[in-house]
Amino acid sequence: MSRKPYPTDVSDDEWNFVAPYLALIDENAPQREYPLLEVFNALRYISRSGEAWRMMPNDLPPWPVVCQQMRRWFKAKAFETMVHDLRAILRLLDGRNPDPTAVVIDSRTLQSTPESGGRAGYDGAKKKKGSKVHAAVDTLGHLLALRVTPANAGDREQIDILAQEVQDVTGESVQIAYVDQGYTGPDPAADAKQDGIDLHVVKLPEAKRGFILLPRRWVVERSFAWASRFRRLARDCQRLAGVLAGFHYIVFASLLLARAVKLAAGSS
Repeated sequence: MSRKPYPTDVSDDEWNFVAPYLALIDENAPQREYPLLEVFNALRYISRSGEAWRMMPNDLPPWPVVCQQMRRWFKAKAFETMVHDLRAILRLLDGRNPDPTAVVIDSRTLQSTPESGGRAGYDGAKKKKGSKVHAAVDTLGHLLALRVTPANAGDREQIDILAQEVQDVTGESVQIAYVDQGYTGPDPAADAKQDGIDLHVVKLPEAKRGFILLPRRWVVERSFAWASRFRRLARDCQRLAGVLAGFHYIVFASLLLARAVKLAAGSS
């Protein structure tokens, strides 16, 4: 059955890249009732619109089908693999090495909802109850590692895990990580050093007045801004932290995929 196109629908060029990552079983397998392309389009629609699962448009596959397939993709780390491969492609198209030598680390707090309130914490600095998303990106803003915690979890305590994940996905190519003053202290520096990373704290000028664009730090803030355009990530509306993390990888896969296809078309 034909349907009206949605702005979030994947293009033919995008689907040619995505399909091998998502085809966990044969496209023509007898147990497959809905086309995989339409299931992925429905997931992109939910990510961008932020609607509840049960408000899925009738001309897309039923929400239980999409939700169940999404969890299969999460378990197979399909979107994580896609993001890391796209990051390498985009860096190569930009004339850089596929694996970075520098990263930027920061966190943002998402307001909790009734669904996520059971695991929410209170962020005293932001005066907000919810979940904290800790992320490491390269100097182009491409996602490398991500971790979700209650909002009351300290940023310093996440450096060890983020540094390990960054080195795992980059083949231990990273040498320096730029962070804000919330990561100041000997413990986070020592945790990063264990994984061969020097922690460089970017400090504010002593006479701060108004908005100040800090070197390197703005890169990760821009990545958070990219993600916040997808309304599913405007608040923490997930019961499970792993699903919230998974939606971040869906969003960054969509962002990087569109950019890669555009650059590839421009260079051909």
